[in-house]
Amino acid sequence: MPSDVGDAFVGYLNGGRPVVSCREVFLRRRAPLIGIDSTTVTTVVHFACRRAGLATMGAHRLRHALAAELLAAGAGLPEVAQLLRHRDLASTAVYAKVDRVSLGSLARPWPRSGS
Repeated sequence: MPSDVGDAFVGYLNGGRPVVSCREVFLRRRAPLIGIDSTTVTTVVHFACRRAGLATMGAHRLRHALAAELLAAGAGLPEVAQLLRHRDLASTAVYAKVDRVSLGSLARPWPRSGS
């Protein structure tokens, strides 16, 4: 995590987040002040896409992009699984297939004919 993002996160937790009884880190802006859910995240992503003039995409695509970037940067599947909160590495392994360059090093050579 970049230091400026970490600083902003600490600032939010220390002074910007309302005091509520729920344990979720990020809260809705309007009452009731409860943790945000996947529908909220998807709505925010849709609005951000529209503002940026991009085709609408869902929050899952952002998770997919994050996982692919982390794997390309050298993170291991267990670390990516932990970040994405996957219980099973098989769920995370789906993201590994998008890194075709790294997968190429794992591919076996095509068998040649004997002639």
